[in-house]
Amino acid sequence: MKKRYLILAAYLVLIMMPIYWMLNMSLRTNADIMARLVFIPTDITFDNYITIFTDSAWYSGYINSIIYVVLNTIICLVTALPAAYAFSRYSFIGDKHVFFWLLTNRMAPAAVFLLPFFQLYSTFNLIDTHIAVALAHCLFNLPLTVWILEGFISGVPREIDETAFIDGYKFPRFFFFVFIPLIRSGIGVAAFFCFMFSWVELLFARTLTTTAAKPIAATMTRTVSSSGLDWGLLAAAGFLTIVPGALVIWFVRNYLAKGFALGRV
Repeated sequence: MKKRYLILAAYLVLIMMPIYWMLNMSLRTNADIMARLVFIPTDITFDNYITIFTDSAWYSGYINSIIYVVLNTIICLVTALPAAYAFSRYSFIGDKHVFFWLLTNRMAPAAVFLLPFFQLYSTFNLIDTHIAVALAHCLFNLPLTVWILEGFISGVPREIDETAFIDGYKFPRFFFFVFIPLIRSGIGVAAFFCFMFSWVELLFARTLTTTAAKPIAATMTRTVSSSGLDWGLLAAAGFLTIVPGALVIWFVRNYLAKGFALGRV
């Protein structure tokens, strides 16, 4: 039993060490980081965090990232819910082929679609807008959302649909007030994956934006001065990028537990 706990403790230390080290660096000056190796910082400074929250180039990056990630999550859920219901409840010509084709988009590398997206958005003047990145991320998040929700919807008995229609429910009322509450765990799981995949994606976010909608990840990759990289500032920015994901996990943790147990994840 003790050996098991020791292995678990060692595993947790390995998992948390990068996060702790990033926090360690974020509380030190760049000169201190380059001068010595310190496991517990003594001369703690919050200048790196103050810079991020006072410099518009930094905090606007966080705002931009949150905007297009939330947009992408909403678009994916609104679009995927009726699509997943159709795949689950109805049979039509080529339904399995269309379903598989959706998943192939998720399997393809992002670089394959980068040039077509760039040319298309340039034509419609969508470069450097939040909606451009949100729609580009739908290419990968939407198939995954449909796939996850279809598994949850298939787990709901068809008799519920029939009973609701017999009771006089019209489809919109049934779908929003009866059916969606039954699959709220699946919606939570799908929203989680949409948020996380969109939040960590860099290629589209960096290529399709320049200044107005530039995300925090792009800002971090372009932070180079004449003296080199400011490691403390980058560590503070990196640590702050973990916070939104941690908050999302906290709020949907119950849905995630049910989703991993019952849904198609």
